[in-house]
Amino acid sequence: MTPSPIDSRRLLLYSRVGCCLCEGLEQRLRDLNLERSVHPLQLVVVDIDSPECPALLRARYDLEVPVLVLEDTELPRVSPRLSGDGLRNWLQRVCSTGAGSD
Repeated sequence: MTPSPIDSRRLLLYSRVGCCLCEGLEQRLRDLNLERSVHPLQLVVVDIDSPECPALLRARYDLEVPVLVLEDTELPRVSPRLSGDGLRNWLQRVCSTGAGSD
């Protein structure tokens, strides 16, 4: 089931292949089933080394990945130790306090 744009917000993960922090965060986010939560999020992974990735984004995030962006708002860096409920709670908190929520 694909969430509709009306029902979910887009959570971008700027990442790169082979980055253990990036791959770990992606897996932990996927484990949360974000698209099925009360406030669904659609996780979109952007490989900054991909030829399709604009040079401006590659330059901006080259040394910063993994970076999470909710809609157009860059989120604070998430601790690599957070997983499960801790990551879900962190994500709910940052999404509701400064990332364009109601």
